[in-house]
Amino acid sequence: MNPFIIPAVASTASTLAEKHFPLARGKELQRSLALIFSRYLGNLQSGGRFEAEGLLVTGASGTGKTREIHHLVKQFNDSEAHLPCGKPARFVHCLLEGKTGWKGIGSTTLRSLGYPVSDTARNTQARIWEKVVLQAKAQGVVGIHYDEAQHIFRGKSETERLAVLDSFKTLLKSHDWPLILILSGVPELAGYVMEEPQLFRLMTQVRLKEIDLPDDYRVMHEIVGSFGIETGLEPAQELLTEDFYHRLATAAANRWGVMIEITTKAIMAARMAEEPILSRAHFVEAWAEKTKMVRLMNPFTHENYRGMFPSDRLFWARSLE
Repeated sequence: MNPFIIPAVASTASTLAEKHFPLARGKELQRSLALIFSRYLGNLQSGGRFEAEGLLVTGASGTGKTREIHHLVKQFNDSEAHLPCGKPARFVHCLLEGKTGWKGIGSTTLRSLGYPVSDTARNTQARIWEKVVLQAKAQGVVGIHYDEAQHIFRGKSETERLAVLDSFKTLLKSHDWPLILILSGVPELAGYVMEEPQLFRLMTQVRLKEIDLPDDYRVMHEIVGSFGIETGLEPAQELLTEDFYHRLATAAANRWGVMIEITTKAIMAARMAEEPILSRAHFVEAWAEKTKMVRLMNPFTHENYRGMFPSDRLFWARSLE
């Protein structure tokens, strides 16, 4: 047996990796994209020049932005909405890095389109982006999701930021093939995009909501229960309480993505122990393993958990003193 493979952990990860729980925010995103694409399609059918629009999706780290948008794009691509030319419309994803300039973003975009560019190839920035538009049009790609978009603005001067923002605007306004943009990132991203008023005007902003108790008790209950059932575990009665859901929300700093992460790791702990019931002890174990804190410093057991674990920082506790 390979010492670096824990079968119960690998099996749980495989089972839950693609599981998506429908939250209200997912419906909001789907509605926003449906409106944007429907206007895009109508403009294509008219045959005239037009500007595409975009989505600006923001939320704190751990809110589950990437997973939510990947699910949205998969739904869109699977729907096979046909363009006037007969091709099914598609979106592609690009993950952005901090040191990347506009030429580098173009190369990353081409790779996402299945058209890799050698780092040694003698392509100008303009030529790379010309290829992006040509490839997108040829493939029926109507939009691009740029994830973690705030990275390309951090540490840059105002002039450098405006140059990138203006280039994004140019993609929306391309005469050859306007592209719908989905820019996602932490809340600071909205501040950067607002520096270019014309670009901001073309973006529909969606802020992903965090856990809001008591309104989200039922949703949290359904997530914990469905994830347990999916992996063959029955939630203990002690988990079906408002006290537990408050503790879980606190542990996750009210972020849906982190709440799902903690639940998944608790399930892994239960399966590693070969126990059929998912209990509070497994959440304690998941927190302790993640943070390396002693079990006394744990939101699932500490009496003053709300004061101990602030919602503005993840996996962090105030001193017991």
